[in-house]
Amino acid sequence: MEVIVKYNGDIVQAAERIGGRAELLSHQYAIVTLEEEQVPLLYGYTEVEDIERAKRLYVEINRQLTSSCITAVQEPTAFDLLGRGTIAAVIDSGIDYTHVDFRHADGTTRILSLWDQTLEGTPPDGFLEGAEFTAEQINAALNEPRPYTVVPSRDNLGHGTAVTGIAAGNGQASGEDNRGVAPQADLLIVKVGQKGSDIFAQSTEIMRAVKYVIDRARAFGRPVAVNLSFGMNNGAHDGQSLFEEYLTAMSSEWKSVLVVPTGNEGAAGHHYEGVVTAERSEEIVFFTASGIERFYLTLWKDFTDTFAVELVLPNGSSAGVVTAEDRRKQIRLGNLLITILYEQPTRYSVRQEIFFQVQAVTGTIAAGAWLLRILPVRIVNGVFHVWLPTLEEVTAKTYFSNPTVTNTMTLPATARKVIRVAGYNDRIGSIAPFSGVGHRDDKEQMPDVAAPAVNILAPRVGGGYDAFTGTSFAAPFVTGSALLLMEWAIVNGNAPFFYGERIRAYLRSGASRSTGLRYPNPTFGYGRLCLESTLKISEQGAEIPLSAAL
Repeated sequence: MEVIVKYNGDIVQAAERIGGRAELLSHQYAIVTLEEEQVPLLYGYTEVEDIERAKRLYVEINRQLTSSCITAVQEPTAFDLLGRGTIAAVIDSGIDYTHVDFRHADGTTRILSLWDQTLEGTPPDGFLEGAEFTAEQINAALNEPRPYTVVPSRDNLGHGTAVTGIAAGNGQASGEDNRGVAPQADLLIVKVGQKGSDIFAQSTEIMRAVKYVIDRARAFGRPVAVNLSFGMNNGAHDGQSLFEEYLTAMSSEWKSVLVVPTGNEGAAGHHYEGVVTAERSEEIVFFTASGIERFYLTLWKDFTDTFAVELVLPNGSSAGVVTAEDRRKQIRLGNLLITILYEQPTRYSVRQEIFFQVQAVTGTIAAGAWLLRILPVRIVNGVFHVWLPTLEEVTAKTYFSNPTVTNTMTLPATARKVIRVAGYNDRIGSIAPFSGVGHRDDKEQMPDVAAPAVNILAPRVGGGYDAFTGTSFAAPFVTGSALLLMEWAIVNGNAPFFYGERIRAYLRSGASRSTGLRYPNPTFGYGRLCLESTLKISEQGAEIPLSAAL
């Protein structure tokens, strides 16, 4: 298994002592691969400061340049910004590199390099897995009648192809009628996932990908916007996991921005917030769909509170009362294996996780109504949150009977310093019902801006275009907008330090806001993306040359 490690000193040697291997992502973060039973041995090394298991993320599936004030910015008579001199980095399900929207007019590729983590081959320098393909190799493939015999990387889901097209497609397949936001940006592509799998990516694979694209952009000496259209519910949703802290740290590396959708969990019924008192237990009813093989519940509470928990199956049988003293307990009931873990607080959080996993040993999990009972032992605070997996994992027929709508942004949109993008229907101006909702009180856990997310026309695998819906397809509008901002600021010399949190601040400032609504709010954040307004504000705030200031 893989674990995320925050370390000091020589973590490579420490991992080797117990038969593992370490990949260094930075001077603080590493991924250690080892046998599961060896993980406790890591805690004995002074080089190890914290450990977090890898978690699965799923693509957020579920063009509107004019409504986002982008067309005016692209026009030659206005700002004439098309992404020249910038890099769009898309970490996703891959790309149809044969699609003409990702080629120059002469037919050569716009992709600087492509790393497919699911293939065997020559991995990039500094990494241990996958196959990296250069622009030269992709061009050689494009000149062959059967290109995939030369570069075998495919986008079997079509998700990454669409996302890349919205951010930076050049519209050649339609005479530029369907071009993306930054059609002249170059591309860095990472297809994430385990070898032979197109279903999901682990947090560790995304961490590797982020390091890869930022290192490559630094080597090219060009600003980069990184699109991460993934999401999961497996976490506290407070930005304090090692995965989220790593993305926060990487968002300060090089001339970069990281863009993440808020997810499609707004109407999924996958979040429950409750309060336990010393006198009263809490009973939570939830339903599971038929046909699923496993699901999890992740419960987060104040560590000062002590809960016992009991899980009751649809057939009425109980997994028994599990207490904090049990720490880890496995129960076999019929064809189900139920695992309950009491985790410890980390160096970043005073909260504690109680993690439940239900796995069908044979067949699938029977559909029906479950009961999670929270039993008070010692209560000081009493507030707790529970999340079910995302729609992509367990379908819309798995949900709490009385869910909480807020705090439904998926990870890693909850990381600090990433740009969080909600989705709205630009035809009617309302937030998309599925769009992930932020915290009702904490402004730092709300979306930054909203972008179009309903029936977005984008490139499809095999050529041509199709309509896509989901916050995955809202995020690349902002990714492309960040590229145009960096072209104006960095490439054109107007503001050489215009990246990171500065772009996030200006996007918020330039957003369109409706009268009668209070901003920021948990659905729209600071408003709807309006790039033209953001650029006009940016012009007013451009750097004064040092010589003029003196």
